[in-house]
Amino acid sequence: MTGTESLSAEPGAFEAAVYSRSEDPHLGAVVVSAEALQGRISELGAAITRDYAGRVPLLVGVLKGACFFLADLARAIELPVEIDFMAVSSYGNSTRTSGVVRIVKDLDAELSGRHVLIVEDIVDSGLTLSYLKRNLAARHPASLDVVALLVKKGLQPVDLQLKYEGFEIPPDFVIGYGLDVAERYRNLPYLATYVED
Repeated sequence: MTGTESLSAEPGAFEAAVYSRSEDPHLGAVVVSAEALQGRISELGAAITRDYAGRVPLLVGVLKGACFFLADLARAIELPVEIDFMAVSSYGNSTRTSGVVRIVKDLDAELSGRHVLIVEDIVDSGLTLSYLKRNLAARHPASLDVVALLVKKGLQPVDLQLKYEGFEIPPDFVIGYGLDVAERYRNLPYLATYVED
């Protein structure tokens, strides 16, 4: 193949090629397509570019699930940005939260006086996010807001005051685009339901 050639495929062909639904009984219906994801991320990037004009936001990615979202979002923001990561755990290898949040990896950056934007892949009960917001607010940032790619309908007992939201989805367990079950399925370019045994 020369440098000027490109691959072409029917819509959804790549999605079907990554994991075959007939070979993987856990792979359910597509919830958000790859095209819809990228379109909405472009819109979120434009909104953040507008709202943070003249500032340098520090994007705090929540590992591991948010790494794909953070990478695409950072490229969609037309401002200088800085990036750092935290790793927290409330799931382990389960599809249900344990109810206990613990920090596995803390930030390298100091937050005092910084404009911090937490980048979350998914908000379901809001337990992890509430903990993160309290923890980071105690470090005295100039501002602290949240961009969440996915919000599950009706599972949050309180208003989490998300400044930016990508998609509201049904309260199903979803995989793909960074979301996993026991470290599998993160590389799906779309989001699908996970079918348990």
